[in-house]
Amino acid sequence: MSDGVDSVFENSLLVEPSPTTHKAKISRFAWAGLLWEVVISGLRELWSHKLRSLLTLTLLTLGVFALVVMTSVMDGVVDKVSMGFKGLSFDGTIQLSQKAPETTEEQKRFAMSPGLRYEDLSRLAAPHPLVKAFLPRATRPASIRIGTGLERTFATGVTPEYFPWQNRPIASGRGLTEDDARRRSAVAVLGGSLASKLFNGTDPVGRSVNVDGQSFQVIGVLAPLQIMSDDTWLDANGLLMPIEAYMDRMDPKHALDRLYVKMVHKEDLNEVTSALLARAKQAHHGIDDVETTDLAAELVRAYQQFEDQIWGWKVVLQSLAATVLLVGGVGVLSVMLISFSDRRYEIGLRKAMGATDQQIFVQFLLEALVLAALGALVGTVAGSFLCKVLASSFPWGLVVNTFGLITAWVVALGLALIFGLYPAFRAMRLSPMEAMR
Repeated sequence: MSDGVDSVFENSLLVEPSPTTHKAKISRFAWAGLLWEVVISGLRELWSHKLRSLLTLTLLTLGVFALVVMTSVMDGVVDKVSMGFKGLSFDGTIQLSQKAPETTEEQKRFAMSPGLRYEDLSRLAAPHPLVKAFLPRATRPASIRIGTGLERTFATGVTPEYFPWQNRPIASGRGLTEDDARRRSAVAVLGGSLASKLFNGTDPVGRSVNVDGQSFQVIGVLAPLQIMSDDTWLDANGLLMPIEAYMDRMDPKHALDRLYVKMVHKEDLNEVTSALLARAKQAHHGIDDVETTDLAAELVRAYQQFEDQIWGWKVVLQSLAATVLLVGGVGVLSVMLISFSDRRYEIGLRKAMGATDQQIFVQFLLEALVLAALGALVGTVAGSFLCKVLASSFPWGLVVNTFGLITAWVVALGLALIFGLYPAFRAMRLSPMEAMR
């Protein structure tokens, strides 16, 4: 019997918590209670000084809101523009166009050439093993009359291959066909913006339009285009017709604006360029009045310029957001200094009842952090809501940028911590006798 009692007594000694563990548990409960008390007192302080707190929270909210929205919108803009650049279909493309004379001698020599014309296509667009497609294009201003309405726009002559190669999808009706080209048919595909303007949302397929006195039947409407170049703007706001019908009805001079050449491999650029210039020189009686442009290289340069501009905008907008947050941090300092002045007696009483300097210091810092967290939370919710509203304007939606969100919170809490140090030090160094005097 005594052995059993001894055994139970020994086991109770084994499971009894040590004094160190007991103190640690008390310490953790004390800090948890302090944290809860800080949050409650911080909210009570905000509520008791509504106007002052509202002004401070507004600045912090605007700063976080600006950072969240700015970084998210910039991501959406980059995605949209990148998609637009890809939609230009300029990869592996050479442009052949009329060369502008730079000197008087060149001007006299170029005058002896008929220039880049539709008749040159039989030579320029002859099959070549390194070329996938030749896409001529000619454009001129035109007037469209429907009933009593008159709209000034642009007429463009292209081949049927132009639509798939240049990424011009059809929204309704059909595109141009080889039969349209062979018959030189008076048919046209309207740009999406022009069709919406002329027909107010109704389907124009099958209708007839009068273009500079010539009647054309609408056979299709282009899908909406992202405007990234002059050509996409002209196609969206004009009408496209078979280049044969264009030359017969719209331009007696048969002038070509440009010829797009799609290469099989980008590495064949120099060889294809040399072949094109040689063909053009033969067609123009030995006169070098045309030039080639590597559109892929031009696209890379344009995208680099866009990235440089985006970087500049990011710096400007981030600086503005940081300034607002900085002013919000000063607001936190003001609130905490006023709080310190109003609560001197409370601080002295707490110290007299055994609160340590470290506890008072931490309490004030935590109150500053609570104030900043509330402002950051409101800014985050508002920014996320605006991103959701704007999502339909971007091709892949608009997702809140995680880096921008984290940065906004870190900056807001960091400023609150920095500007809360001075009031916390003053509260910590306050003696109970001086505070309760």
